[in-house]
Amino acid sequence: MRTPAMLRWATVALVALLAAAPAAAFYLPGVAPNDFQKKDPLLVKVNKLTSTKTQLPYSYYSLPFCKPNTIVDSAENLGEVLRGDRIENSPYVFEMREPKMCQIVCKASIDDKQAKELKEKIEDEYRVNMILDNLPLVVPIPRQDRDAVVYQGGYHVGVKGQYAGSKDEKVFIHNHLTFLVKYHKDETTELSRIVGFEVKPFSINHQFEGQWNDKNTRLITCDPHASKLVRSSDTPQEVEAGKEIIFTYDVGFEESDVKWASRWDTYLLMTDDQIHWFSIVNSLMIVLFLSGMVAMIMLRTLYRDISRYNQLETEEEAQEETGWKLVHGDVFRPPENSDLLCVCVGTGVQFFGMLLVTMIFAVLGFLSPSNRGGLMTAMLLTWVLMGLFAGYASSRFYKMFKGSEWKSITLKTAFLFPGIAFSIFFILNALIWGEKSSGAVPFTTMFALVLLWFGISVPLVFVGSYLGFKQPAIEAPVKTNKIPRQIPEQSWYMNPAFTVLIGGILPFGAVFIELFFILTSIWLHQFYYIFGFLFLVFIILIITCAEITIVLCYFQLCSEDYNWWWRSYLTSGSSAIYLFLYAGFYFFTKLQITKLVSGILYFGYMLLASFAFCVLTGAIGFCACFWFTRLIYSSVKID
Repeated sequence: MRTPAMLRWATVALVALLAAAPAAAFYLPGVAPNDFQKKDPLLVKVNKLTSTKTQLPYSYYSLPFCKPNTIVDSAENLGEVLRGDRIENSPYVFEMREPKMCQIVCKASIDDKQAKELKEKIEDEYRVNMILDNLPLVVPIPRQDRDAVVYQGGYHVGVKGQYAGSKDEKVFIHNHLTFLVKYHKDETTELSRIVGFEVKPFSINHQFEGQWNDKNTRLITCDPHASKLVRSSDTPQEVEAGKEIIFTYDVGFEESDVKWASRWDTYLLMTDDQIHWFSIVNSLMIVLFLSGMVAMIMLRTLYRDISRYNQLETEEEAQEETGWKLVHGDVFRPPENSDLLCVCVGTGVQFFGMLLVTMIFAVLGFLSPSNRGGLMTAMLLTWVLMGLFAGYASSRFYKMFKGSEWKSITLKTAFLFPGIAFSIFFILNALIWGEKSSGAVPFTTMFALVLLWFGISVPLVFVGSYLGFKQPAIEAPVKTNKIPRQIPEQSWYMNPAFTVLIGGILPFGAVFIELFFILTSIWLHQFYYIFGFLFLVFIILIITCAEITIVLCYFQLCSEDYNWWWRSYLTSGSSAIYLFLYAGFYFFTKLQITKLVSGILYFGYMLLASFAFCVLTGAIGFCACFWFTRLIYSSVKID
């Protein structure tokens, strides 16, 4: 029996599928909307301090900011913890649609150590991140080249510069914040929903009358009854040991026509949107054109070859055969290190399943930016569950290669790549922990990751391997000779190293435009939301890897070289080399990282990403070549 709730969910799913266009992904809100009446309290939460120069996040209260009476940590998912988010309550409390001016938060006296930490954070351009009703705090920055506003996440802790004719540069802290809360009002119910959270930071050397009386003190430099010009930055607050800093804030409210469902649209505006769309579409069209041409040439050439071979009738004609049919007795001979190849293919299948499922959910909107950490959590959980397919794929190929120790191949599949990845992650996490950064994964989270690995992933790999090994072995379409055929001398352009390196260029070309925006979102702390385009690029990557590997495999077989197993894997897998080289180019041209630890973190994580990309694309190329060779050798008459 269908209930109205089931029908509503079915309708939502259908709308999501129809709206998931390649250009922009439809997204479902991460949380239910909150309705506020006038004077309802609005709780501002603080998040980590971030810097694109160091890539090391820190807790908000690691600096001498004002603290509430009791600091309460918000519940965070696995992805948020791995991202270094540390969401806590703050001393800022607003009342809905009740403007406030010159509100004193606290007065803090900083010592030598705190002054040094503040100066270091300001020189490293750290930003303060806050959250109100699940919306991140942004700073509006007008653009000179167009009538638009660019939003940057969080405000700088302070600035470094000169003032009052001084030639020496000094460090100043932003101790006065002017908040603006945008809301959408329902005219019928008088309820309001928050649709924007902005701030403009100032540095003011506050002065007060009489004796200090906490929040009731009257400030000379910030009069709530005077004009906003009173809060000028002519006398900014310098960071110096022994000095007292008074933290203040204003809050204003502005009614907006933006509805709650569209409140993230402003945050997701991109600066160079036209260039972005044109570059991606142009790249995809070129790759599609090349792939279509390659497929057409291959189909026509193969059709002619198969027709010619099947029309050979006399023994003399058969002896004059050349090309790929001559190696039919060796083409399915098991390769060297076949165990490792099976493990690599199984791990690639696991990655493929993880990315496919995650992207489908992302395109449907379930992993929108409003759900912080949702994407990373989904990828980890999907990776663990896809262990079933990894074990199945590796055991199927292992049995085809006449392997008998299925438990051995299962253990290698379950522990090889995760073990390497966890070792690199553990070393990098130790470096982050040594810097006392909040980005260091806590022991409890590390234990949870190990539990997911050993408690769920490994058993699923064993189940998949057991099911795969119980299946009948994959039979080759032709018999394999007992004595290997001698491979003739190859031309220079058929050298394995040359063909492998050439083969990785096209798959990398299919993704490098999108790769720029992905790296920007990760390392420059920007939002990434165009999952529709990303899914399209993923499909193009699959087609490109398959076709370029098949083409080079065909040329290799025509040259009577039957060692195609590993070369087919490495041909498309070599695109990871170009990915890592591009990551180095991006590091030196787009990032401003100067610290050694930050550089090690960047290249460590990019090495891990490149390794995963190699495993993924290599498995795609191998499976495509495996299907291709079985197809062509089962299509010709062989005595």
